Amino acid sequence: MKKLIWFGIAVALLLSACAGKTDAANAPRHIKLPMGYIPNIQYAPFYVTADKGYFAKENIEVEFDYSFETDGVALVGAGELPFAVASGEQVLLARAQELPVTYVFAWYQQFPISVVSAPELNIQTPADLRGKQIGLPGLFGANYIGLQALLFSAGLTAKDATLDAIGFNQVELYASGQKDIVVGYSANEPIVLRAQNFNLNELRVADYAQLIANGIVTNEKTVQNDPELVRAFARALAHGIADTIADPTSAYEISKKYVENLDKQDKAVQMQVLNTSIEFWQAEKIGASDPQAWNNMNDLLVKMGLLAAPVEIDKAFTNQFVP
Repeated sequence: MKKLIWFGIAVALLLSACAGKTDAANAPRHIKLPMGYIPNIQYAPFYVTADKGYFAKENIEVEFDYSFETDGVALVGAGELPFAVASGEQVLLARAQELPVTYVFAWYQQFPISVVSAPELNIQTPADLRGKQIGLPGLFGANYIGLQALLFSAGLTAKDATLDAIGFNQVELYASGQKDIVVGYSANEPIVLRAQNFNLNELRVADYAQLIANGIVTNEKTVQNDPELVRAFARALAHGIADTIADPTSAYEISKKYVENLDKQDKAVQMQVLNTSIEFWQAEKIGASDPQAWNNMNDLLVKMGLLAAPVEIDKAFTNQFVP
């Protein structure tokens, strides 16, 4: 009888241990995702993906990291994080520094930068920027890349204009008349200024140059050793982007849960920001990168002197995980 009791206890302990291992194996994969910016309606697809359970369905739990101190590309390249939100030029510049990062999902299909100018300057094309003073946050980042692309499209260089580093004060300086030309995100500064009843002309970089913009970056190790994680993440985000495009109003309501005080901001302006952003996300195949856009970005960075030579783009991006 005692032998039967001890046998029963042993079986119970074994089953309990197995259940514990099964629970651990089925636990969601927690992922800290560097976003590169503050909580914003422009991240609506990520909020929709999380809120509708598309990440959860793939057994993924995402923590959005908005810290400016987080260098997502460097951490992904070092293998400390599996993913980050980053732009095409960041990937090429990182690979030039021998960081093994790979762009696996294109969120933006067009480069979302615009040059805003006072109507009286009559700037209608990039060629009209010759000899002008142009305010931009600094000689770095997407604003700088986009401005240079516009200038190059007209056969100009940065030497043909005066580039003023003004910090992230484009709206304030334009509104106060201190700067007649500023560079900003197409879904931000032009919309905010128009909402404040300022007249302006706008040149969108996307109308003159096809470049790789923001998307999801991982590293070569993750691509090789955990391809299903990459595929699952891409699959979930594609659902979120598609839903956001199909129903922006619903996406706005969901975003209220993730963006503090969004419900206290001007809804018409925020919806315009979202709808303009959607123009840059739309694609025949959500998530796919355009190889020519990568070549264009490569050439642009070389012309700017940021790359000594073109980077091998076959390793810089892949479309193999696009659902």
